[in-house]
Amino acid sequence: MHNIIETKVPHYLKLMRFDKPIGSLLLLWPTLWTLWIVSEGRPSASLFWIFVMGVFVMRSAGCVINDLADRKIDPLVERTKERPLAAGYIAPIEALALFVALSIVALCLLLALPSQVWPWAIPAMAVTIGYPFMKRFIQAPQAVLGVAFSFCIPMIYVAMSRDFDLVFLLLVIVNFCWVVAYDTAYAMSDREDDLNIGVKSTAILFGRFDRLAIGVLHLIVMLGLLAIKYQLHLANHFYFAILIVGSMFAYQHWLISGREKIPCFQAFLNNGWVGAVIWFGLLSGFS
Repeated sequence: MHNIIETKVPHYLKLMRFDKPIGSLLLLWPTLWTLWIVSEGRPSASLFWIFVMGVFVMRSAGCVINDLADRKIDPLVERTKERPLAAGYIAPIEALALFVALSIVALCLLLALPSQVWPWAIPAMAVTIGYPFMKRFIQAPQAVLGVAFSFCIPMIYVAMSRDFDLVFLLLVIVNFCWVVAYDTAYAMSDREDDLNIGVKSTAILFGRFDRLAIGVLHLIVMLGLLAIKYQLHLANHFYFAILIVGSMFAYQHWLISGREKIPCFQAFLNNGWVGAVIWFGLLSGFS
């Protein structure tokens, strides 16, 4: 039994993407942005830790359900063929049990939040479960991911008894556009495999206008950040964060200019720093 556990645990961790934290970071940053904005730079320790832990638990659960959904597709893609389910290191029933365990942990975290937040967990979980299947049915599954990765925003507002205001709307738009932009770059790195397999993505939908679409989405993000700055009367330090974000977006466009796999994936990874810059900008903006 001990040897079996030692053999399986690394595969369970890989299934939850512990070796690839970028997804957790991309979900963490909008969570921290919202916590800082709603609390005006002074989030409570309890809410901070509940939402941060929730980020890592829900991202892990999302990865597990994603690999369950793609267990017959992943072996056909060079980048994903060694994932634990695709390679046969873990059985589907084991992955399902892990998803249930993670969901129970997420439920415990939810129950620690004010009761008015609880109903929001139902659509959040539904989108988490449904997203991996969307690439088979809709042309823009990245839009569903944008919704999934934005659920933290209303949940934090509700947890802190704040009304949905203009800043709330701006946060949702900024994060949604950012998610679709970076996941389109990610999809550009998989476009040939996706076309061969028959799954859908915005990289395929936008076609030769993929870079233009990402550029428009980046512009909306920049304008949204400027609007948030003015609505919250943030210190002028926030301008530097926006300037840095703009330069990082320009760097990403240079990376994707040739539409090659590795540079497109590097452009996707660069967004882990984009989210951090915005958060640090908020830290200085509220000081």
